[in-house]
Amino acid sequence: MAELNPISLPSLCSRTNFSSSPAVVSFRSFNIAANCSNENTSISRRIGLGLGLGLTGSMAVGAANALDLKLIAPGQSFEEAESGIRGHAEALLEVRGLIESEAWKEAQKRLRSSSPPLKQDLHTIIEYKPPAERPPLRKLYSLLFNNITRMDYAARDRDAERVWECYGNIVMAISDILSRI
Repeated sequence: MAELNPISLPSLCSRTNFSSSPAVVSFRSFNIAANCSNENTSISRRIGLGLGLGLTGSMAVGAANALDLKLIAPGQSFEEAESGIRGHAEALLEVRGLIESEAWKEAQKRLRSSSPPLKQDLHTIIEYKPPAERPPLRKLYSLLFNNITRMDYAARDRDAERVWECYGNIVMAISDILSRI
């Protein structure tokens, strides 16, 4: 195991630009207040690195505001999702023409571009449903998107038989989902 050499707090303070108040780093077992005096205080590199990274992260507030949480919490209402799901499902099923002509790369691109909006709509609709109705919809959701992934791999491998099998499962799952919504 590597040895942790102590790093002095004043040298850490000289590398880090503090605001008017000193930074405080809290750990479960102890607290460290950054004091930029010339005392000969030393801390381990691990704590110093944590202190440096913590300050860097707290000073970069603009980067944290740029985080996009659309996949975690969709920014759409139930009505928007319900009105868009049929169009997105039809767009996904339009891949049939590309499969018939065996345009595998284009089929993959169409699958990859048309499935995320359908996934977001379906996720939103499931979350707005009463808890008793969610499990069968989640199972169909899983079936649908697992078959989309399998179809993508089958198209990559140019396996027409598997592509058609997955396409049939996708059509069945979409029709079942749309009938339950």
